[in-house]
Amino acid sequence: MNFLAHIYLSGDNDFIKIGNFIADGIHGKNFSGIHPEIQKGIILHRHIDTFTDSHSVFKQSTKKLHAGYGHYSGVIVDIFYDHFLAKNWMNYSEVSLAEFTTEFYILLENHLHLTPEKTKQLFPYMVSQNWLYEYRTMEGISRILYQMDSRTGFKSKMQFAPKELDEFYHELELEFTLFFKEVQTHVQQQIPLL
Repeated sequence: MNFLAHIYLSGDNDFIKIGNFIADGIHGKNFSGIHPEIQKGIILHRHIDTFTDSHSVFKQSTKKLHAGYGHYSGVIVDIFYDHFLAKNWMNYSEVSLAEFTTEFYILLENHLHLTPEKTKQLFPYMVSQNWLYEYRTMEGISRILYQMDSRTGFKSKMQFAPKELDEFYHELELEFTLFFKEVQTHVQQQIPLL
């Protein structure tokens, strides 16, 4: 699951959304100085990642990419799954994707002072390029994968992954739909325990 799914799965708590979004930039278990509700979002993010990485359907999706992308396969499938969430957004939310993403950008901007330096640097690019909304199109996914590939010095070859998305599109969408129902149930069970 990538940014969009993590934010969506956070429910209505704004601070949990922020924590879930920034979690990859927080290492270890030392959360001192971090707002308690944001800490909950970080913990939720880690629950989601553990559930995702060990799930048989997610593994089934990554197998389609292993030959070409090795250990980057999971990262690519995370992005593919965000594409299917964005594409089918109205199946999951009564709020439009445009409204949801705009509201999140405003939320993050209003609380940027509570986020790590990495998030503060990333935020202007995220908004100007409208990453969360761009997940819905193949062109948007291609741009995101190219940008991610560039961050690896083009070693990951992720920029070429839209080929597999196109090739396995129907199968991957079915896998996402099945998986997403299960991760939603898992998260609904975890949130009260945070």
